[in-house]
Amino acid sequence: MEHDLAGTALLVIDVQAGFDDPRWGPRNNPACEANVAALIEAWRSAGRPVVVVRHDSMSPGSPLRPNQPGNDLKPVVSGDPDLLVTKHVNSAFYGEPDLHVWLQDRGATGVAITGIQTNMCCETTARMAGNLGYDTLFVLDATATFDMTAHDGGTIAADELARVTATNLQDEFADVVMTADLL
Repeated sequence: MEHDLAGTALLVIDVQAGFDDPRWGPRNNPACEANVAALIEAWRSAGRPVVVVRHDSMSPGSPLRPNQPGNDLKPVVSGDPDLLVTKHVNSAFYGEPDLHVWLQDRGATGVAITGIQTNMCCETTARMAGNLGYDTLFVLDATATFDMTAHDGGTIAADELARVTATNLQDEFADVVMTADLL
C-alpha cells in the first residue's frame, strides 16, 4: 500500500541507551533500531521533519533519568533532529516543547511513530495523535517492547504485547504499517 508522506513527521520515541539495561527483561524485535535508522535516513533524504522524543524519567533508580548514561539516545538516532521533545510521561504530546503546536505551526498533517516501548509511549502517542486528527502511521517493526507481568501474575510475551497494540490501534487510531511500506 502506498502512503502519501508529504506533511508527515517521523517521531522517534525514547530510543535510549537505558532500554539496553537487563532489568527490562526479554525484548522483541531486534531489528527495531536498524528500521528506525533507515526511516530517519529516508525522512532526511526527502526533507521531511524528524522529531526525536527523549524520556527524562523522574523515577529514582530509573536508567532513563537525566544525567545518567541510560538517558542518552542510541547511536542510531543520528544527526540533529528538527525538534527534540523531552517528556516525563508516556505521551510525546505532553513534553517540552509542545509537539502539537510545533506540528501545527509547520502544517504537518501526519505522524509516523517509531521507538521504544511499543505498548507504552509509542501506543500512547499514537492514540493521542489519532485523537488530535493526525494521519497516524504506526511503524510496528520500528518499535520494540519487553515481556511484562500481567495483572494476574502471568507473563505476557513482548511479541504478544506488540500484536495487541497493533490490534488496538488499527482503524481506530492509526494505520499499522511496516518499515518497507514507507521506504
